[in-house]
Amino acid sequence: MSTVVDLLERPTYTMSQVDRLLGLPHGTARRWIDGYSRRGREYRPIVRESPTGEDLVTWGEFVETRLLSEFRDAGVPIINMRPAIEALRAQTASRYPLARSASLLTPIGKELVKRIQDEVNLDQELQLVVVRNGQYMLTPPAELYINAVQFNDDGEAVRMLADPEYPDVLIDPVRAFGEPSVRSVPTEVIAEQVRAGDPEELVAELYELPLEHVRAAVLFEQRHSA
Repeated sequence: MSTVVDLLERPTYTMSQVDRLLGLPHGTARRWIDGYSRRGREYRPIVRESPTGEDLVTWGEFVETRLLSEFRDAGVPIINMRPAIEALRAQTASRYPLARSASLLTPIGKELVKRIQDEVNLDQELQLVVVRNGQYMLTPPAELYINAVQFNDDGEAVRMLADPEYPDVLIDPVRAFGEPSVRSVPTEVIAEQVRAGDPEELVAELYELPLEHVRAAVLFEQRHSA
């Protein structure tokens, strides 16, 4: 029997694939997801509760790493977010609290996140929720994340936009082996055929895709392979 929890726990990527799909420098996913050591000091993981040494990444881990990636340019070590995520796990009794819309889209969830941020003295640059004019609001990085992720009716992340500039290109763990795709056809396959000389119209007919989806796939691959 398939459940949503099974999807979040589904091994979907290797660490290097996560780096590639999220545009992270090599090795970043492993440090965030499984922790690392430097100069004799151990740094515990942010995404996993404890290091496992496992190279395979679950869909839930990938989704939460996508959120961390939105904060990467803040200039504050991402490792500082760990206490807040640990507390959120404990409060929600969820292994992947940030892969659930309840944490960032509901008033109760936002209030909880804000309270935990305050309790652990989370750096301002890493905060997900702030209070403005008496209302709980998502910070810009958290807003980017929420706008990219698609949730099912139960509030769990099931797919995401590969790039907000190309909303037809999705990353779905149960389609195209989790690679960016349009209607289950990998963008890499489409772009390769166009590069080989096939007209976009022919490729669209071959895969029964709207022409605009083929063009979006080609543009997406051009942007992310540059």
